[in-house]
Amino acid sequence: MSQLPTTMTAVTLNGHGGPEMLELRADLPLPRIGADDVLIKVLAAGVNNTDINTRKAWYSKQESNAEDASWAGQPLQFPRIQGIDVCGQVVATGKNVKQDLIGKRVLIEPCLHYANGKQLETPWFLGSECDGGFAEYVSVDHHHVYPIQSALSDQELASFPCSYSTAENMLTRANVQSGEQLLITGASGGVGSAAIQLAKARGANVIAVSFASKAPLLLELGADRVLDRKDNLTNSLGANSVDVVIDLVAGEQWPSFMEVLKHKGRYAVAGAIGGPMVELDVRTLYLKDLSFFGCTVLEPQVFGNLVSHIEAGRIKPLVSQTFPLSQIKEAQEVFEQKKHLGKIVLQVAS
Repeated sequence: MSQLPTTMTAVTLNGHGGPEMLELRADLPLPRIGADDVLIKVLAAGVNNTDINTRKAWYSKQESNAEDASWAGQPLQFPRIQGIDVCGQVVATGKNVKQDLIGKRVLIEPCLHYANGKQLETPWFLGSECDGGFAEYVSVDHHHVYPIQSALSDQELASFPCSYSTAENMLTRANVQSGEQLLITGASGGVGSAAIQLAKARGANVIAVSFASKAPLLLELGADRVLDRKDNLTNSLGANSVDVVIDLVAGEQWPSFMEVLKHKGRYAVAGAIGGPMVELDVRTLYLKDLSFFGCTVLEPQVFGNLVSHIEAGRIKPLVSQTFPLSQIKEAQEVFEQKKHLGKIVLQVAS
């Protein structure tokens, strides 16, 4: 503990708004280490939709203010250090945590059920309800720290936690089985490309929806077929042809997702980049006996399963571009252009 610095560099979010609300600071105190906590030196941190959505107060359903702008529907506390994707190295532990974690490379589970020495009534999300990985150090309850054995780089490992656990959670909630037909929207993004790999690991058949220009890369990832996002899905696939829809887009095309689902089909959603307001004919829902799954909080087994997939080499990282932490604004600008395939990652440790 005596060898640790007293201050650290981090990027703080100082309020809702544009990139001007992000501030690089070199004078912040190290995070507090509670008795059940682990202090982690951040090696790399991924950039996500959630970082930008939180900054813009996109999660808020209120037009006049942002009193429900966090994932948990509560006001965000500023300044906040964002960053939900973290690969790091353990440098210190609280008195209730085994010291054999020190020195190990770890991933942090992004959905937190424990903090401040107790189990939370409502889960927190790293970088939203508590400080995250856009910093040299982060402190988190030991329940959410997963040592990992892998030859992958820090940047590659940082591409996994949020996107891949979100994808695995959607597949878990929808109970995807070998041989089933899956439709994955937003397939070239971080969660979508993860869902392709994880669905193929389950033996499912994958139809990916993205830009036609990205079809070769999605086929290389394992997709069995790629449709352009402008295609008419019902004409391309036929009604009642898909067992499960893994949706990250919503938007105007949403009613067609219901049309292509089979009787007793399942729909899982964890994003709405195409627009959050959709039109549902309730008769389609009940006459086809469809099941809907909103997917945010991770099921207990999901992150451990993901780490096992990584260590076994069943899934591969997709790092599109890496930026230093000091260039977070540029990294988020590139991210919002949506021209990349996979993840954009910030290198934190030098």
